Amino acid sequence: MSRTPRDAEGRMPLREHLLEIRKRVFLAAIGVLLGAVVGWILYDYLFAALSAPLMDVADDRDVLVAPNFGGVATAIDMRVKVSLFLGVLVSSPWWLYQLFAFINPGLTGKERRYAYGFLAVAVPLFLAGALLAWYLLPRAVSLLNEFVPDGAANLIDAQQYLSFVMRLILAFGLAFLVPVVMVALNFMGTVRAATWLAGWRWAILVSFLFAAIMTPTPDLLTMFSVALPICGLYFVAYGVCVVHDRRVDRKRVAAA
Repeated sequence: MSRTPRDAEGRMPLREHLLEIRKRVFLAAIGVLLGAVVGWILYDYLFAALSAPLMDVADDRDVLVAPNFGGVATAIDMRVKVSLFLGVLVSSPWWLYQLFAFINPGLTGKERRYAYGFLAVAVPLFLAGALLAWYLLPRAVSLLNEFVPDGAANLIDAQQYLSFVMRLILAFGLAFLVPVVMVALNFMGTVRAATWLAGWRWAILVSFLFAAIMTPTPDLLTMFSVALPICGLYFVAYGVCVVHDRRVDRKRVAAA
């Protein structure tokens, strides 16, 4: 396999760097589009699953609660959006691989093994974040509909509702990738564990702010159920960085 061209200092020329970015983005987009084809085929089942929390509220409260398609092109627009949403989810192993493949040319053989290890962790974490959002969704929808007066109907704009659901799921998935980024930066020698420890207060603050914004429910239990796993992953990543830094420091001392 040919190696990426580099200058005398071992750095990738800017032109080659940009070409590599374009290649990886293109391959990631192809994966998302192929996943979107699956989403298009399974749209009816996916739409039913996404709107199930609304139907459950309607059954429990015996009121009219349903997504409303208010425009001529709304139905086809939503089918495209939901299909792309599923494409992003099902192709997550592929586009995450493209991210690490972009970093790979600058890594040694040992570092490449680490990169594949990061990929093996990143995919389950992304999906775990998405599943957590899916678990919290029915509770959020039920609680928000408690404010609808008795005898009133709640016809929710389909685009707004489904866009909210999709953003929620993707945001949680990406938030759970933060520990992987932390460890990757540490293994690349960019950020040491001490830096992550110094910013632990900000990390906790950002985690709780994220939880407060992304969980549209007023109860503290839901917010804590989101923020605590993110905080826990932060400190797990910090622990991995500590172990790595100690190993690197011992090798430097032995080589001196």
